[in-house]
Amino acid sequence: MLVLSRKLNETIVIGDNIRVTLLGIEGDKIKLGVDAPKDIKVFREELLEATKSTNKQALDAPIVSFDLSKIKKANDPEDGGSGKNG
Repeated sequence: MLVLSRKLNETIVIGDNIRVTLLGIEGDKIKLGVDAPKDIKVFREELLEATKSTNKQALDAPIVSFDLSKIKKANDPEDGGSGKNG
């Protein structure tokens, strides 16, 4: 890992087209500005990890399926229903 020190409003350039600028310092937090092309995805790591975890849980969940073709609507006149509610 490369570790760099920056002062307020100083920038780091990554490759030819990504710029990271230190915009502010508030207590134990800093504000970074990231200027990158739209095709470059930029995520906060904790949100990326949470999304991965949620996706894994969804993949591990049981699959429930229903055959809706066997369900007749009670109010469908073509299936012998009255076409009325109640």
